[in-house]
Amino acid sequence: MTGAERFVDALERLDVRVAFGLPGVHNLPLWKALSSSSIRLVGVRHEQTAVYAADGYARATGELGVALVTTGPGAANTLGATGEAMASGSPVLVVATDIPLALRRPGVYRGVLHETRDQEALFAPLTKHRRTVASADAIGPAVLQAGRRAHAAPSGPAYLGIPTDLLRQAAGPVQEPDRELAAAVPSAAALRAAARLLSTAERPLIWAGGGALRADAGAEVGELALALNAPVVTTYMARGLIPPDHPCAVAGPIHAPEVGPLWDDADVVVAIGSDFDGMMTQNWAMPPPERLIAINVDGDDASKNYVPDVVLAGDARTVTRRLRERVEPRPGLPALRRRLDAVAASVAAAVTADDPEAARFLGALDRVLPDDAIVVADMCIPGYWLGGYRRVRRPRTLAYPVGWGTLGFGFPASLGSALAGTGPTVCVAGDGGFLFACGELATAAQERIPLTVVIVDDGGYGMLRFDQRHAGDEPFGVDLVRPDFERLAAAFGIPAVTVDGFGGEFEAELAAAVAARAPAVIVVRAHLKPPPTTSPRWYRR
Repeated sequence: MTGAERFVDALERLDVRVAFGLPGVHNLPLWKALSSSSIRLVGVRHEQTAVYAADGYARATGELGVALVTTGPGAANTLGATGEAMASGSPVLVVATDIPLALRRPGVYRGVLHETRDQEALFAPLTKHRRTVASADAIGPAVLQAGRRAHAAPSGPAYLGIPTDLLRQAAGPVQEPDRELAAAVPSAAALRAAARLLSTAERPLIWAGGGALRADAGAEVGELALALNAPVVTTYMARGLIPPDHPCAVAGPIHAPEVGPLWDDADVVVAIGSDFDGMMTQNWAMPPPERLIAINVDGDDASKNYVPDVVLAGDARTVTRRLRERVEPRPGLPALRRRLDAVAASVAAAVTADDPEAARFLGALDRVLPDDAIVVADMCIPGYWLGGYRRVRRPRTLAYPVGWGTLGFGFPASLGSALAGTGPTVCVAGDGGFLFACGELATAAQERIPLTVVIVDDGGYGMLRFDQRHAGDEPFGVDLVRPDFERLAAAFGIPAVTVDGFGGEFEAELAAAVAARAPAVIVVRAHLKPPPTTSPRWYRR
């Protein structure tokens, strides 16, 4: 086999089903090898999109997302999307070709086509693992190692560089690399200490983050909550970890003044798979909890923002189950449920009073979309409403770019989510963010990706317009010339409609588009007010 064929063989051993990429003169041998493989190769129109799509696929499936790009500028174009995968803990493998070994001179920039001084170094701050192979025989083992490193907790992106001339060289059989170390397991003493804290707690609270979702710990979190009679607050990354009708589920984000008192009143917080980042804690304006138990695969990560009384290092699912086994169930669920029902009613009333159009938007999605529908939100005002207030019924059915906050994430990431095969996919983007990757309409059409794109057109960067006015400034540089989105979609053969607002017409068009299971675009002319989850409106300072 050639190096390219060994590469594909290694991807198949990793159970990769879909890969996203853009061909270039340096990586064409990979395209040839993939053409006869079991892996579906989805060609995109920009390298950044390849990584976003791989990220969306990984979030929806829990599987490894794979992006294949070419040398130099192709690799550099992926960095924004790789950073989002890094900050959100997405298991993504970015593979880029590099200049031929035969043309290199150590320490010398020669000016070879697409050459950089150190391509691998571009990815140093953005990946948990990176490597450039030095022989064709090393390609297969390097793919296996990088893919497994990306997937191992705490998950995140990995980079693999392959000099282009190695792809055509003969390569020996793939040798299995050394296995990764097993995850840490908390000591019995630490578990006893956590159980003692909980035995004296009168108002416990569970704070569940993306690590809990990636560990598939929803059932364990729900059982611990029932035993403790503890409200469960989920971060943006953990939406859907427990269903919204779970007796302990908190409706609404911690940023809402109606929800925040649950944190303030708690005498013990159990944090599961969370690092308490700035976006969730209103830049750490939330007071440190009275007592804190942190469950995290990385003890340092668990302790960097609020100092825990007890750290239980290990897999969130396993550790939560072991802690539950040491907790004596307590009475009081009906009283908790009454309080949480009151909180939910207050949150719903506040949303309607704050922005009736946002309430109609959220209600339409709630009524139209089935439980298994995936919603991918961009960094835009309607996306912020979704991240904070959407009722997410299942894990991995809301993708929201809160890691790096990368504008333009939504549409390209939804290409990958829609190919997960788990349910219908809806992308919600603003008119500004959608234009970052509007060329991917060609990908959606060519690949017949079953995706409904909702473009909310408010005339430009609505959030930035709000920020300027909030600061007392006149809007400047935020109002944009936009195309006729309906005709733009039609140029690619994708049906599209335009509606005003999120009323009955929008709801009917959304239902029809989702049912069609084909590419579709709905343009909504609407102006929404930013929700309380956006930093200018945080109630804590």
